[in-house]
Amino acid sequence: MTLYTIGFTETTAESFFARLAAAGVTKVIDVRLNNVSQLAGFAKRQDLPYFLRALAGIGYEHRPEFAPTQEILDAFKKQRGDWSEYEDAFSALLHDRCAGSVVTPSDLDGACLLCSEREPIHCHRRLVAEHLAEMLPGLSVVHL
Repeated sequence: MTLYTIGFTETTAESFFARLAAAGVTKVIDVRLNNVSQLAGFAKRQDLPYFLRALAGIGYEHRPEFAPTQEILDAFKKQRGDWSEYEDAFSALLHDRCAGSVVTPSDLDGACLLCSEREPIHCHRRLVAEHLAEMLPGLSVVHL
């Protein structure tokens, strides 16, 4: 089983959709807390499901249970918090929410977690993917 992750910041729509299609992604799981901003361009909630379906035959789900709370997000972004503190707070939240139990392996195989950050290293989608891989043996993670 393979779970992918991708960010849309600092990329073109062409590159974004091509990477998803080339990887054989079947569904994008949007793990953003705020997915309606006009700053999201082609990846805003009103447009992304259409583009995924029309350009690549890919499904779409918004799963806010895999997003940080506004409080955790603000502490890191607005108050310029430390990444390790964010990581600890968000990981605790995933455990509290029993995030690994709300999906099945078939929900994730060929799916791709979406967030805005270009690189996964400082993005919660990586933490979600790692959490799910711990909960579901045999799940491998590929960052597109």
